[in-house]
Amino acid sequence: MATITIPEKELKTIVKESVREILEQESMKFRALFMPLVSQKEQRDIEKRYGKPLRKIAKSIAIKI
Repeated sequence: MATITIPEKELKTIVKESVREILEQESMKFRALFMPLVSQKEQRDIEKRYGKPLRKIAKSIAIKI
């Protein structure tokens, strides 16, 4: 079995990035649990009253809950 050596600083960077990614994924799941659901009828009413959003989506992530 071969042993791979990684400098401590590089290992810390890799671990930090991994933890950051996991926390981001988990926080998105948590936020999705508290996001209110809107029926199609309610959405049409909102768009009729206020128009469709003008801004484009900057980032979209699909999460299975």
